[in-house]
Amino acid sequence: MKQKIVIKVTGNGPKSRTKALRIAVGLSGVESARLGGEDKSQIEVVGDGVDAVQLTNLLRKKVGYAELASVEAVGEKKEEKKEEPAVQPVVWPVFGGGMPQTYIYPIHPHQDPSCSIM
Repeated sequence: MKQKIVIKVTGNGPKSRTKALRIAVGLSGVESARLGGEDKSQIEVVGDGVDAVQLTNLLRKKVGYAELASVEAVGEKKEEKKEEPAVQPVVWPVFGGGMPQTYIYPIHPHQDPSCSIM
């Protein structure tokens, strides 16, 4: 499940921001990271299976003060499902000793109606 993590980082200038971005991108599962907020003090990380607490602790150890602001799920585009055609029954009359009987065999869309084996 993709998620968007926003962490507020206080650093001593652009070098600490660059270092924080490098740390964020270095984690496994991170797809993108960028600076956000008005004063570029937030790091927005989007990824699949990223541990937000681990990332925040790494930033605290290596950059300085870091606060986890938010974690939210990113909605993925849902694929439209194709409607499967309805099962068409095949009517097969059987003539025996008495009354004629009719058997109905369902044919699935992936089966060829002319094939007698399947």
